[in-house]
Amino acid sequence: MAADAGRNRLRPDLRTLLFALGLVWTLPNSLVGLLAGTVGIAFGARARLRRDERALVFHAWPWGPGGAITFGNVILHTGDDLDISCLTYAHRAGHCEEPAIRLGDHERAHVYQYMALGPLFLPLYLLCGGISVRNRFERAADRYALTGRGWWPWA
Repeated sequence: MAADAGRNRLRPDLRTLLFALGLVWTLPNSLVGLLAGTVGIAFGARARLRRDERALVFHAWPWGPGGAITFGNVILHTGDDLDISCLTYAHRAGHCEEPAIRLGDHERAHVYQYMALGPLFLPLYLLCGGISVRNRFERAADRYALTGRGWWPWA
């Protein structure tokens, strides 16, 4: 997978500490996702801890146009598996021709963004354009899914 290329650059103990701090920092966002995912269970959603995505994933989440949305360390996914191919935002908008990416890699980039920005993520994401090819967060998540590097939106 392309998005695995940049892993393991930090010492394991430092990586674990940063992960724990990120979990705490983005906890308010994760609670929003947890609440939405829990409501979805009553309508057929299934929860699964995905260590590779660093998140609790609610599959078969019953609302939305399709795809996935991330809140902290929680991913709400309308499908059955994040191991599916999808097009980048730029490709869908006709800006360029890019290979398909793995949806799980794209969403993992958002998990990292949330863990770095915590409660600042959602306001910054919305200020940058929301769900759109113009949004630097979406472009960074696509870049990460394509190359395994560059999840930070201000690269």
